Amino acid sequence: MRMERFKMECRICGSNELEGVLDLGLSPVANHLLKSGAEKETRYRLSASVCKSCGLMQIPPVLTPIELFPGDYPYFSSYSSTWLEHSKKFAEQVCSFLTLDRSSHVVELASNDGYLLQYFVSSGVKVTGVEPATGCAEVAMSKGVHTEQVFFGETTAGELLRKRGSADLVVANNVLGHVPDIKDFMAGVEKILKPNGVASFEFPHSLNLILHNQFDTIYHEHYSYLSLRPVSVLLDMYGLKCFDVEKLPTHGGSLRVYVCRSDNTLYETRQSVHALIEEEENNGMSDMSAYRAFAARVKALRDDFLSFLIEQHREGKRVVAYGAPAKGNTFLNYCGVDTGYISFTVDKNVRKQGLLLPGSLIPIYSPEVLLEERPDYIVILPWNFKDEIIGQLKGKLDWDVKFVTAVPEFSINEI
Repeated sequence: MRMERFKMECRICGSNELEGVLDLGLSPVANHLLKSGAEKETRYRLSASVCKSCGLMQIPPVLTPIELFPGDYPYFSSYSSTWLEHSKKFAEQVCSFLTLDRSSHVVELASNDGYLLQYFVSSGVKVTGVEPATGCAEVAMSKGVHTEQVFFGETTAGELLRKRGSADLVVANNVLGHVPDIKDFMAGVEKILKPNGVASFEFPHSLNLILHNQFDTIYHEHYSYLSLRPVSVLLDMYGLKCFDVEKLPTHGGSLRVYVCRSDNTLYETRQSVHALIEEEENNGMSDMSAYRAFAARVKALRDDFLSFLIEQHREGKRVVAYGAPAKGNTFLNYCGVDTGYISFTVDKNVRKQGLLLPGSLIPIYSPEVLLEERPDYIVILPWNFKDEIIGQLKGKLDWDVKFVTAVPEFSINEI
């Protein structure tokens, strides 16, 4: 059944022609882990729509950034070795490309725990991290990463410009979709960027979300789900242009776009940009039927996963999970899963251990608990790190245990 149009304006182009494409029901805030089952919890509607004008996929802003990203925000980028390797490689690549040295200035927006900027610091490059979460900012500063604990926007950019100077390179990895006022954010980027400076944005590509059923990446922290076409519209509003784009394997398939001022003649727009926009069009990102087919596949994935859990429950098999990512909480709450089917999950992040997943109330333990409990199945919630997780556990689990992933498709893997 076709969903009604949302009564909201597109946060990029302002159009009110938004068509609903996926309703995941009521869901708690995905990263708000609980200290006890008695803690009061509010669920909010989680519904995605697509702008029929610029193509931006988005959800209504039911919560503010301060509510979504408190000081004790629990996500720390450095717990993934795969992500650290990815970040180090980028730092080396862009330092060479832009000839960055001790006279250069790199600004990262949503710099988290210094996972990326630490590599510029080790090369002697001046850095400024912008990170509102207290815990993350403190860890970054302990690594020698100068960090301003604020939310970024045009006003903040002006303050940073006075305090730290303009930027040769602005980096914003997996944050562009997290800001409710994406235009204010881009105005800030334009303000702090040097005349010949370059900005680099990484974000999960919404084409992969649609084609590969990555619906669990939809949660209240992610206001927007980005593809190159609407991002190009946004950039043009602020005198900026995308001159190159790379496809990345991270987060189930991401884009890295390189941006400069529109009047910058140092960087001509490369064929990669035109080819990517054409690929998006050819895959139906301007055709609402593609989104409806995606919604039908999401429902089928939920049914397959629930059938698996019910079957194992009847056979007396024990199913647990690995990881406590936000995407896992979208998935579990959409499926209506609780401790009756998944008794616990484990996570390397010690700040998450001892807490409960929102909605499902599944407890989070240390990975060592797997050795004590010896489950029959382990559901990998951060499926984008499946290979890394299985590789880490391979030599430790000496019994007949199987790994399960439900996104992008249901599968069972043996060690």
